[in-house]
Parts: sequence; structure tokens; C-alpha cells
Amino acid sequence: MTDPTTDPTTDFAALAQRYVDAFNETDPAARRQLVAGLFTADCRYVDPLADVTGHDGVDGFLGVAQDRLPGFEFRLLDTVDAHHDRARFRWQAAPPEVYATGAEPPVIGFDVVVVDADGRIGQVHGFLDRVPAH
Repeated sequence: MTDPTTDPTTDFAALAQRYVDAFNETDPAARRQLVAGLFTADCRYVDPLADVTGHDGVDGFLGVAQDRLPGFEFRLLDTVDAHHDRARFRWQAAPPEVYATGAEPPVIGFDVVVVDADGRIGQVHGFLDRVPAH
């Protein structure tokens, strides 16, 4: 068991990429498996659009996000900044054709995650910097 509070080799960049991968996974069974491996059973995810707990809550929220942003691809933006058991990172979401043209993505966010001693996410504090008007 690696303790991210004392082990400087914890790979928060890989953790953030796995987090974004979970947002992109459209197969429900595969997404549930990603969520179970990435988050603690009692995790809490909070952002301006959601306040959910546990694997079912996070998985359900990811499904809703995909429904609201059909065809969007989530990507990390910039580098991951981390210390102790916390990491922060920016992400963006857009249809692939937006990325291909270099246009600004319609959705940009900023998340802070807190991990447990096993390196699984126990808390997400999310912020939305840009969202499309509906």
C-alpha cells in the first residue's frame, strides 16, 4: 500500500488521466469498473451541478454529464499540481471537431481531488470556469 502523504512517487498525473478517462467512458459496465477502481466506496463528488457520494453517485453523475454533453471528449488541460494527498488540475470538454480546429472548448473546469492511503479518490471539489449557455 502506497501512502501518497509520504511517498513522492505517487503519480497524480496518471490519476488525473484515469479520472478524465472515466468521464470519457461511454460503456456503462466499463465506466462502473473505472469508477470502482478510481474512487473510494464512500467518496464524495461536489461541483456546481452535483453533490453525490459513493460509486453509484459518481457513476450516475458521469452518465448524466455524457447525456448533457453528447459526443464531447474530456481532456486534461495544463499540468497536474499535487502535494501530500491532494492534486489540482484543469480539464476541458468539447466535440473532437472543436479540438481539431484549435477553437476554444465550450467547457473548462478545475478540480481538486483528495486521495486515501491507497491512492484512490475520496473527495472531488470541482469548479466550472466555462459552460455553454442552455
